[in-house]
Amino acid sequence: MKKNRMTNLSISVYLRWPLILSGFVLLMNLLLIALSPQTAVFMTAFTILYFAVALWIYFYSRRALFGGLVSFAQGFDNVQKRMMNDMDHPYVICDTQGYIIWQNKAFSEILRNEHASVTHVQAVFPDITREMLLDQEEDVLVHSAFGDRRYSIEMMRTLLADDDDVAAALLEEADKSVVVLSIFDETDLIETRQLFQDNMLCEGLIYLDNYDEALETVEEVRRSLLTALVDRKISNYISAMGGVVKKLEKDKYFFIIKDADMRRIIDDRFSILDDVKTINIGNEMALTLSIGIGMESGDYAGDYDAARTAIDLALGRGGDQAVIKEGEEIQYFGGKTLAVEKTTRVKARVKAHAFKELLDSKDRLMVMGHRMADVDCLGAAIGFWKIANVYGKKAHIVMGSSDNSVKHIMKLFLEDPDYPKDMFVSGEKALELMDSKTILVISDVNRPSYTEEPRLIDACDTVVVLDHHRKASEEIKNAVLSYIEPYASSASELVAEILQYIGDDIKLRPQEADAMYAGMVVDTQNFTNQTGVRTFEAAAFLKRNGADIVRVRKMFRDGLKDYRAKADAVDKAEIYRDCFAIGVCDPEGTESPTVVGAQAANSLLDIRSIKAAIVLTPYDGKIYLSARSIDEVNVQVMMEKLGGGGHKSVAGAQIPGMDIEEAKKQLKAVIDEMMDEGDIL
Repeated sequence: MKKNRMTNLSISVYLRWPLILSGFVLLMNLLLIALSPQTAVFMTAFTILYFAVALWIYFYSRRALFGGLVSFAQGFDNVQKRMMNDMDHPYVICDTQGYIIWQNKAFSEILRNEHASVTHVQAVFPDITREMLLDQEEDVLVHSAFGDRRYSIEMMRTLLADDDDVAAALLEEADKSVVVLSIFDETDLIETRQLFQDNMLCEGLIYLDNYDEALETVEEVRRSLLTALVDRKISNYISAMGGVVKKLEKDKYFFIIKDADMRRIIDDRFSILDDVKTINIGNEMALTLSIGIGMESGDYAGDYDAARTAIDLALGRGGDQAVIKEGEEIQYFGGKTLAVEKTTRVKARVKAHAFKELLDSKDRLMVMGHRMADVDCLGAAIGFWKIANVYGKKAHIVMGSSDNSVKHIMKLFLEDPDYPKDMFVSGEKALELMDSKTILVISDVNRPSYTEEPRLIDACDTVVVLDHHRKASEEIKNAVLSYIEPYASSASELVAEILQYIGDDIKLRPQEADAMYAGMVVDTQNFTNQTGVRTFEAAAFLKRNGADIVRVRKMFRDGLKDYRAKADAVDKAEIYRDCFAIGVCDPEGTESPTVVGAQAANSLLDIRSIKAAIVLTPYDGKIYLSARSIDEVNVQVMMEKLGGGGHKSVAGAQIPGMDIEEAKKQLKAVIDEMMDEGDIL
């Protein structure tokens, strides 16, 4: 050890000879100034030049000397040197600044003649950062490219001071370490993996959304022609993309396609969705498709299961769209048309009877909606509460925070002695009451994270979901009965239909009918949005049970401050890209800020040439977005990109941790993206 220290000291002193001699020259210059000032002027110029040369030698030539000494040190072990220099994969030693100290023949071959003068590793592999070289504590694997080849680079930092006399002296003023780069050419491996990926098979399902309804609008002799045209359109499209399609049923198809060709369909944005609508041989109703595709599950059975999940999502979102399930990631395409209303109520009758059987086996019913419950959420919950009450089951409605319009309706029940005091319970209380004999009904929402108390879902064995919003990638997975119909105007409409089929002995009281009728009024914007034949039939049923239009209208009269806030939001709205109205609702002084924002968005739609209206409301630490359209823009897709959802013409989202200007900027970016991709014409 003593010998090593003496060697290190000798080399260290030797490497400083330019600086040491500079001191002697400086001393000589000072003496000359004292003896002969005139001569000292010339000596000073020489001293400055000497200093510059000495510094250059010390700081720049030292690195070259270091490389030479490393090579010299390796010369003591010829076998090791020959092995490192002749090994098949490139090998480089550099300092912590990235300057190359030594390289073997394989690395020199990578550089080729035109890059032979390269002295820094970042000039060859730009993905190696300065931080990786300086702050590297553990081995780092970097992937980079040079020329037309791809490389994986394993970077290892090595301390040399403890076992290398030369290196210790050279690196005494640095960190006494070098970085070793072991380089592997992975081009062929990447190309092989890509080839394997491109040839993997994807599985898909195609369903005709409204086959029976469209067929009924065509003369009987022409129906076979319509079917043939649809078959040919689908077959030609899949075949042109390199796939194979097989018809399973009259309105269902199965296809397989390579992954590379699937990417072509994605780039094409599923033009078949629009092409099939052009088929017209006298049919009054345009045909629409739903497509579900499973990818990347690892096996064919898994891809098929993923395709089934994807097609269920597409149908649950109203059809006329494609859904791709790629592992855990889900992508949506299309969905530009309104969900087709089913005129038959067979499904409602089947679901009503299934729910009745489940209810008969339980002792208690718990109804839960979404957070910040609205009137439709409450109306549907009261409908279920009534069913349980008629059949002698204990029932509770889980309620948390809500707007004032909901509180006014709740007051009708809380102040009526005919209703139990525990009709409305908190989420915590509901958890205490939950047991194996309880059935949980989730209404007006199908995302677990949006519910009033998500823990109830895991705590209950029997979960029923009823909703009219389109499905999202997040879903309630343990539901034993699910009734999700995006064509419906409201959850209250669906519950009104169930009430008609579940039994003949159910008679609603006036305030119960008012609550459900109010839910339909709010969600349909006074029966002007997403209404169909069944909507008015449900309203007629509620009217026969005592719903009063005048009483309901009085429930929704605005306070003066709310009205002014709505008018101010409309007055100061910004028109973006000539057809989007973006407003801001000031929540100060309003009783229900989010409701006022939604009303302002409805009012903005009355402006000519406006395709969609979005009002932003800052409230409770979040930015609430209310989006409305008539028929030209799918605001549900727009809000999904911001983490929300809803219907094609009525949707919303919540953005936490952001101010109004940031939220506006993000909203405009989504609008620009949708217009660039052709989702908005």
